[in-house]
Parts: sequence; C-alpha cells; structure tokens
Amino acid sequence: MGYKKLNTSISAESILHRGTQTLRLEAEAINRLADQLGTPFVDVINLILKTSGRVVLTGVGKSADVGRKIVATLNSTGSPALFVHAGDAVHGDLGVIQQGDVVICLSKSGRSAELTALTPLLKQHGHTIVGVTGVADSPLAKQSDIVLIAGVDAEACPYDLAPTTSTAVQMALGDALAMCLMEAKGFGAEDFAKFHPGGALGKRLTVRLHDLIDPERKPSVRFDAHIQDVLLSMTAGRYGATAIVGSESKIVGIITDGDLRRALVVGNAINSKAEEIMTPKPFAIVGTELAAHAAKMIEEKGISQVIVTNENGDYTGMVHLHDLVREGITQLKTK
Repeated sequence: MGYKKLNTSISAESILHRGTQTLRLEAEAINRLADQLGTPFVDVINLILKTSGRVVLTGVGKSADVGRKIVATLNSTGSPALFVHAGDAVHGDLGVIQQGDVVICLSKSGRSAELTALTPLLKQHGHTIVGVTGVADSPLAKQSDIVLIAGVDAEACPYDLAPTTSTAVQMALGDALAMCLMEAKGFGAEDFAKFHPGGALGKRLTVRLHDLIDPERKPSVRFDAHIQDVLLSMTAGRYGATAIVGSESKIVGIITDGDLRRALVVGNAINSKAEEIMTPKPFAIVGTELAAHAAKMIEEKGISQVIVTNENGDYTGMVHLHDLVREGITQLKTK
C-alpha cells in the first residue's frame, strides 16, 4: 500500500507501550470531560426532553461515524434519533430534519466546510443546534444555541493526526447523553426488552424460567425414599439432583451429586433415606422470574441447578446451568 517501511521487528514492549499509552490518553481525556460537565450539558438534556421531535446527529468524517453510533444508542434506549451526513444535508437531504427536531452537530475543529454551510440553513428553518466541538470560538460554536466543549490536548495517534482521542471523547459524551435521557424517561428493563427482542440480549430480557423447564423431566422422591430410588430419580432427571417432597407435596429438600458424595465419604449412604442426606430448605425461584436472574443466583450461590415453583410454591421442575448456557443467557465460568 506504499508504506515507507514495514517494521516487522517491533518488540513486545513497544507494542504494549503504544497500546497502554493510547488507552491512557483516551481515558484521561474522558476524565477531563467528566470534570467539566456543567450547565450546558443539563440544558441539552432538558431541551431534548421538552422537544416534540427527534434527536438528529450530523457530522463528517470520523465524527459522522461517531454520530451513527450515538444514534444507535439513543434509539435503543428510548430516545428517537436519526443520523444525517452533513454533506448530504446540504445536497438535498435537509428535508428529513423536521420541525421540533434537535440537531447535534459533531466536529472536533468546528470548522468543517459542510457544517459551516449547514448550520445557517438549520437556523433559517428554526432548528435548535447543539454544537459538540473542541474549539470554543469556532464557526460551529458561534452558530450553536448550546455548545458542549469536547476538546482534547492531543490525539493518541503518534503523529497527532488520526482521530482517536477526540472520537473517544465524542462517543463517551454521546453515551452520557443517552444514559441521562434513559433515566429521565424512566426507560427500564422491560422497555429495553421491547427494543432488543432478538439474540442473546433479547433472551436475557425476555426468557423466564418456566420457558426452560421440561415438564417431562421433573425428578423428585418422597423424603422417606431409599437411596436406590434417589439414584434412579437423579439418573432419569439428568439435572445432577432430585427434589425431595414432603407429606403435602411441598419441596422440603434437595439431593445433589455433592450430597451423595459427602454421604459416601461418611459411610452411611447405602442404607440412608432421602431425608437423612438431603439439603433442607433448598433455594427455589418462581417460574415467572427472568432466567437471567436465576443465572445470577446460580453464580452467587455456587450451585448448578435451581428448583422452579409456581406462585403457590408447588414444584414445577428444574433448570440447570447448562440450560442457561445453551440459551445464551449466561456463560460457563472458567477458572
């Protein structure tokens, strides 16, 4: 591709130095941005909350790429948004910006020719302009109704050329806007699920425990069952456990592979009954709970399966860690 010289002997130390320096420069710039957030940021949030329209992002170059990502985040968190390339806007696409829309213009220098041409047109159409720039006295800042300064001392690029630190700051500021709007609108997990119905994320937000239980696999024995019956129930169920039910068909305990091994070590397993080796008062979750909640409990309690009940506390089945992994709701942790 015409590079002057390809350095194939770069050391591991040099690679790690450049990588860590890039991350630190971007992190420091974002921290400075966090320290200087003030009234203008609050004004932008209140402006968007009051508007009847959408949030429109525009820019050119790498700022345009950042704008597209910010739009995606806003849309997925309950704030209708649209991206319009500044160059396209001044060449026929200005009409997609409607009355009531708030226009956020992204530009590191605030001097890009396309934005300089676009901002007067936006003002003529009565649109409110939010300028996100690193230069306070730039043409963009002067044309904006509200200015958010997102400047950086230097790019992470060793030649201070490739947009790196500046785009990281723009991206972080966009995330901050989206999260504030999300919280202000009371946009919760159920709302999030409506916008993300597919894939692993959708499953984490929508799949409930009763969706995962197999009604044909419901291992259980009476509390006075012999160990042979316990083993048969565990083998048939294939959960590595069986539930222990009492006189009123309520769950009184659970026997897992671990309980059996411990009983064998003590030496009293062969002639024992279920109630003698079971773990009493086992952890159970109502089937209407999200499967993701069960996954969290499994991890916190260090167990492999959970007992599932209905609202009355009646035993309806089991869900194993592997069921949750298979559905993409959690992942196996490796030590």
